[in-house]
Amino acid sequence: MKLLSHHFRSVSSSGLPMAKMDPGSNSLMWFRKGLRIHDNPALDYAAKDSKHVYPVFVIDPRYMEPDPTAFSPGSARAGLNRIRFLLESLTDLDKSLKNLGSRLLVLKGEPSEMVIHCLKEWNISKLCFEFDTEPYYQALDDKVKSYASLVGIEIFSPVSHTLFNPAEIIQKNGGTPPLSYQSFIKVAGQPFWSSSCLSTSLSCLPPPGNLGSCTISEVPSLNDLGYKESEEDERTPITGGESEALRRLSESIADKDWVANFEKPKGDPSAFLKPATTVLSPYLKFGCLSPRYFYQCIQEVQKNVKRHTSPPVSLLGQLLWRDFFYTVAFGTPNFDKMRGNRICKQIPWDSNDELLAAWRDARTGFPWIDAIMVQLRKWGWMHHLARHCVACFLTRGDLYVHWEKGRDVFERLLVDSDWAINNGNWLWLSCSSFFYQYNRIYSPISFGKKYDPNGNYIRHFLPVLKDMPKEYIYEPWCAPLSIQTKAKCIIGKDYPKPVVSHDSASKECRRRLAEAYELNKKLNGTVSEEDLKKLRRKLEEDMIQESKSKRLKQKSIG
Repeated sequence: MKLLSHHFRSVSSSGLPMAKMDPGSNSLMWFRKGLRIHDNPALDYAAKDSKHVYPVFVIDPRYMEPDPTAFSPGSARAGLNRIRFLLESLTDLDKSLKNLGSRLLVLKGEPSEMVIHCLKEWNISKLCFEFDTEPYYQALDDKVKSYASLVGIEIFSPVSHTLFNPAEIIQKNGGTPPLSYQSFIKVAGQPFWSSSCLSTSLSCLPPPGNLGSCTISEVPSLNDLGYKESEEDERTPITGGESEALRRLSESIADKDWVANFEKPKGDPSAFLKPATTVLSPYLKFGCLSPRYFYQCIQEVQKNVKRHTSPPVSLLGQLLWRDFFYTVAFGTPNFDKMRGNRICKQIPWDSNDELLAAWRDARTGFPWIDAIMVQLRKWGWMHHLARHCVACFLTRGDLYVHWEKGRDVFERLLVDSDWAINNGNWLWLSCSSFFYQYNRIYSPISFGKKYDPNGNYIRHFLPVLKDMPKEYIYEPWCAPLSIQTKAKCIIGKDYPKPVVSHDSASKECRRRLAEAYELNKKLNGTVSEEDLKKLRRKLEEDMIQESKSKRLKQKSIG
């Protein structure tokens, strides 16, 4: 693939063209995501006509400070796997910058305050950073842009974390985001840059100038941040950084048949030694890999094969799904909540902390579900179909626990946890938005068995069940006591009994969702907190009544 520079127009924060920069000026490149050199238009622009470029990353205590009260090692918002991945990515970025005659300048504190301090201290003329759609970063950016505009600093904030500019898609769609994949594709069309040459390398960077009074450090270790490396029996095989992202990409696209025939949702969720997907999602999340470069690499493979799959199931289709969720998330207020979210069904979910903890801590008594949750905790990653199974089980399938609670667990433990995609998937899998066929439930017993009848995945992540015969590996509570004893795993003692009966629990979930859907339809989506309370009471009373009827029936039979 021939790759040349892709040029961007110089614009001020008001969107007007700027006068040509003084070649003796200073630029600040603010890294947050976009932790890469290749296809990084903000970095390219920072380097252009500058005497000094200051590449900055701010360690945000909100995201990085240890929280001893959290349910797993890490900060209040991120588990240790993701923090480690970020530090590895920063170390790799620093190494790449040093090869270009520069270095990463690491600061610690509230990011907008730190950046504003640097803008003052280093006499910056040009501030460059990748556009971010997350509400948290939008708020930070508004503060920094407000100050920069006030003092006449040029701002360049290009869209390069996604294939399309979400704001443009929303505008083209009449002011609201498209709410289905097909309508998104129709509105989006082809990315304008898809046949352009993207800049994939830099030969050098202007060095940072005088650092003044800013407290700069090297990339910290976990130890420096106050974390202790635990002596785990198994660590995540996913290593952070642009170098690793490009190596994995190269490995994936080298198998042209695999790329051409990729078809989601097919793939084996129990394959863990050699996963059935690219495992590039963490690198896209942190911007170690440019989605635009990935897109062009797939295009290149598709040009040179006779036949290939198409969106939505192809690899290109997966990148487009990512953009779909980013666009809906950007254009939907309260996208990460049920209340006040106009595209979310209002459902009176349970808030059962015991069931939530059993699910989170791999104690549901369903080995397929528990093995997935162990992989999540240890690796910070699992196959998309495995994610579907455990999300369905927690919400509309068995436990009827609020999707926001599951979302919080994923948000913490996933290395690739991405605000737009994580919330979008939980809305989808709980049948709260996008997908409404709540009768289609993943069985926590038969679904995994279809892919892995011997239960090797379960044996690996739940070694307590390693000697259970394959006939009982998915339902160990059905094994006679003699077999449990022989397998050295007594159910209820060494491994928990199921927290629910799947058949009756899924039936009850369907009944509740049918009632909730009916309420949403009747009130045309304007369901109040009081309406939900009334429905919850009615559902509880119906359950009590049904339970009484069953007992009376059994009594009369007896």
